[in-house]
Amino acid sequence: MSKDAKGSGEKLIGTNPLARANYFIEEVLEAGLVLTGTEIKSLRTQAPNLRDSFVEIRAHGAAQEAWLLNCHIAPYSHGNIWNHDPLRKRKLLLHRRQIDQIFGAITQKGLSVIPTRIYLKNGCAKIELGLGKGKKKYDKRESLKKKSAEREMDIARKMGK
Repeated sequence: MSKDAKGSGEKLIGTNPLARANYFIEEVLEAGLVLTGTEIKSLRTQAPNLRDSFVEIRAHGAAQEAWLLNCHIAPYSHGNIWNHDPLRKRKLLLHRRQIDQIFGAITQKGLSVIPTRIYLKNGCAKIELGLGKGKKKYDKRESLKKKSAEREMDIARKMGK
């Protein structure tokens, strides 16, 4: 077992580096993923691409379902004719009140739902979803200035010691 698996039971598989750069993440949710056998095998061997992925809430009869779209999970290298489609839509496992909360945030507040990272938790694939508002160009520049100033202060503190 790896060091990560012993302590928290989580093994990080992939992240979305542009999520926090392009959005103000206000709230974070954890959701399960419905995957096929070749998808989970592929996830264990190589990282997925979350850059362009997003979550959509669709009506299913009287209820609503959450779907992860545009997430690229590479085909399994030892797969056969039953290998999965890399960009297929994947159902998210959430409680009804969580889906209603996400739907309300999308429709009323105008927030976006962005996947921030995928990880294995006790052998199950989980995805972390961030509810956030998109940053404008000037917000991104301000974030970069703040980040570089903090970096310079850290360097100055280390040099002073």
